[in-house]
Amino acid sequence: MAVEDKNISYRIYLVAFAIFAMAIFVAIKLTNIQWVEGEYYRKLAKERTVKNFVIPANKGNVYSADGSLLATSIPNYTIRFDAVAPKKEDFDKNVKPLADSLSGLLGKPSSYFQTELRRARANKNRYYLLARKLSYTQYMKMKSFPLFNLGAYKGGMITEQKTVREHPIGKIAERTIGYERQDEGGKETRVGIEGAFGAYLNGKDGQRLMQKIAKNQWKPISDNNEIEPRDGYDIISTIDVYIQDIAHHALLKQLELYEADHGCVVVMETNTGEIKAISNLGRTSDGSYYETINYAVAESHEPGSTFKLVDLIALLDDRKVDTSKVYDSKGGDITYYNRHVRDSKRGGYGKVTLAKGFEVSSNTVMVQAVYDNYKDNPRQFVNRINNLGLDRPLGLPFKGEGRPFIPQPGEKGWSGVALPWMAFGYGVSITPLQTLTLYNAVANNGEMVKPQFVKEIKEWNKTIKKYDKQVLNPKICSDETLKKVHAILENVVKRGTGSKLYSKDFSMAGKTGTAQVDYHKGDGQMYYASSFAGYFPADKPKYSCIVVVHKPNTSKGLYYGADVAGPVFKRIAQKIFTDVPSTNEVKKLNRKILNQEQSYAAYYDKVQKKDNIVPNVKGMTGMDAVALLENFGLKVKIKGIGKVKQQSILPGQVFTKNQVITLELS
Repeated sequence: MAVEDKNISYRIYLVAFAIFAMAIFVAIKLTNIQWVEGEYYRKLAKERTVKNFVIPANKGNVYSADGSLLATSIPNYTIRFDAVAPKKEDFDKNVKPLADSLSGLLGKPSSYFQTELRRARANKNRYYLLARKLSYTQYMKMKSFPLFNLGAYKGGMITEQKTVREHPIGKIAERTIGYERQDEGGKETRVGIEGAFGAYLNGKDGQRLMQKIAKNQWKPISDNNEIEPRDGYDIISTIDVYIQDIAHHALLKQLELYEADHGCVVVMETNTGEIKAISNLGRTSDGSYYETINYAVAESHEPGSTFKLVDLIALLDDRKVDTSKVYDSKGGDITYYNRHVRDSKRGGYGKVTLAKGFEVSSNTVMVQAVYDNYKDNPRQFVNRINNLGLDRPLGLPFKGEGRPFIPQPGEKGWSGVALPWMAFGYGVSITPLQTLTLYNAVANNGEMVKPQFVKEIKEWNKTIKKYDKQVLNPKICSDETLKKVHAILENVVKRGTGSKLYSKDFSMAGKTGTAQVDYHKGDGQMYYASSFAGYFPADKPKYSCIVVVHKPNTSKGLYYGADVAGPVFKRIAQKIFTDVPSTNEVKKLNRKILNQEQSYAAYYDKVQKKDNIVPNVKGMTGMDAVALLENFGLKVKIKGIGKVKQQSILPGQVFTKNQVITLELS
């Protein structure tokens, strides 16, 4: 018995020791947590209950030179339903009127919504999808529906908001206006104005400290944000929507007619270098055309005969020959290093002056003139090209600007045929915008200016940054040379290769170009790039323009620059001055730029909303009219771009929900 008592005592001591040791361990651990690791655990607790939430900044808008919206951000709402959140009595009481309201807004039968809502309730679905892509007005209306008007906790309405970028004028100039997108790997792609000026457009996100409450909900800790968001600035581009519309459709019509692979057109204001229109259209597999690549900026290729302007400037300004110098076209076929240079006209042009050779685009005449005068010193000719800036990119703000190639004597790529081949636009590579910059300099009395796509960066009516004219070369050649070049370029249209474009009522000047492309493939196919570069009016140039059409279908029978690209140039030139003469006088944007919320407020002040009564939207820009009419409950179809000229349902008439209204834009 004594032995048994002794064993029990040992066990008691052992348990007591274990408890004592455990107590010491707990005390040490508590001390460690409190004093050694306390900061870490306090931080962890705070992170799980208190967190900084990002407050997205509103992205700025992109405007045309006359104030029309080119790109803007619009709120987009997705609505889901937490079927478990409402009390049974609230759900049973409101499910039918809620279904009726949803039916009126979303267009499906009330019975459909009743069935779906009851099924979601039975399945305890806490994230049932009700609608996507709702406008702000539709979202606010849905918040007022039975059951949902009880609030997020009692009514079960879950709202997801995101901002989408819209282009009110559609796909026109989309590549130049640009965008920011993410690929499948999450990498951001930025192109055009949106990409180049993203630092101004995007603004800076803010932060707000919030505390976690019940049901994984968060509420602000204070009324003030930790960091206030700064909205993005607005970009005022140089684009003129009227000229853009003219240029886009003129190019599209010609591409479709000749079933071409792709093409581009650029219209530049002569004195300032401001790009008033730019269109880049590529053919898809179904035969339609879209803005896919900014060919005018990115595509560096052999220009063909439009490059002969360099020959003319160099020969005259270096005083090698005069325009009256006579050359024999030698039957339209001459040979250099066993390689032929041929004229497009079989048999050549006989004996003609340098000026006439340029006007009819004789390869043999222009090559002879350059080779005979520079063969002993090709560096002099190449330096002339370099001084014109054609050997280097223009330095545009966009990513992906094409790199030119001009062979340099003594370097890789130079050979005996380099000089004669350069003389008629082969063996060199430049972008359409570089070619236009050269022709614009001739039109601008020798002053070469950099192409400009943006006029101002604004915060409301306050100018943050202004982009003035940037001179690349104050004088590309002498006034004497310019005078002769002006006359010859005008004669190209009057009596040369561009004579089909001539009009006694409207003067134009320029040069046709037809270059064989992809000839190195050796597949037996003949592909061409047809172009026309010039300016108008010829006597007092206001605009310069280039048109390039790649790979027109040769089965159509015509592929020369005068036939394919020239008509686009003529259509643009005439329409600018016959259809919209007043729009070209806009010099400054003197009105206050409104953000999206203020714009809507302005329209509702201007147009008193009455149920089922069509408002008058004539004179509004297309984007603004669409936003207003869709908020009224109409479905809008648009024809054209610009401002509203006609509306299919007259102002004051009664309409039905989701009725289609067609707007004709100027």
